Amino acid sequence: MVEITRLEPKEKTGLVVVITGHGKGKTTTALGIAVRACGHNIGTCIIQFMKGDIYAGEWDGIKKMDCPVELISTGKGFCGIQGNPYPYEEHKENAQDALQITHQKIESGRWDILILDEINNALHLKLVDLDQVLEIIRTKPREMHLVLTGRDAHPEVVELADTVSEVCEVKHAYQKEIEPQPGIDY
Repeated sequence: MVEITRLEPKEKTGLVVVITGHGKGKTTTALGIAVRACGHNIGTCIIQFMKGDIYAGEWDGIKKMDCPVELISTGKGFCGIQGNPYPYEEHKENAQDALQITHQKIESGRWDILILDEINNALHLKLVDLDQVLEIIRTKPREMHLVLTGRDAHPEVVELADTVSEVCEVKHAYQKEIEPQPGIDY
């Protein structure tokens, strides 16, 4: 049997991680971070800025995990696409509510990882302001990891990040008119 080594950093440093790009897999990557953190019993809070009008498997999947992971979905879907019926102002109000929740979660001191899912989209669509996002990055606790997902990450957010990954679409099933599939797409 192989002996498994657990690594511990000499100094815990909270990273800012940006997962952006036009390919599929940004939220999935963030959820993978939450699963990995679960294995280390690391408290993780996920705040979804634009999801909430269509069921997503992660909502119940997280509940089934025996881990310190909380998922809060605050949005009403993707603003302005796929026939989303909600007005812009309602999307903006929800995104501002998500920012307020973000500050509450940071101030609670309970979470080691905070995932702000689709915040890059919310910023790009002006549902949140650049200064609001930069303030979160600059004032987060030193040891807290902060993960920001979504297309079109702002250059200033990218500049402040420690790690940036861009998910590039090579091809997608929707190009073949295949509907989104449970467990893969939502």
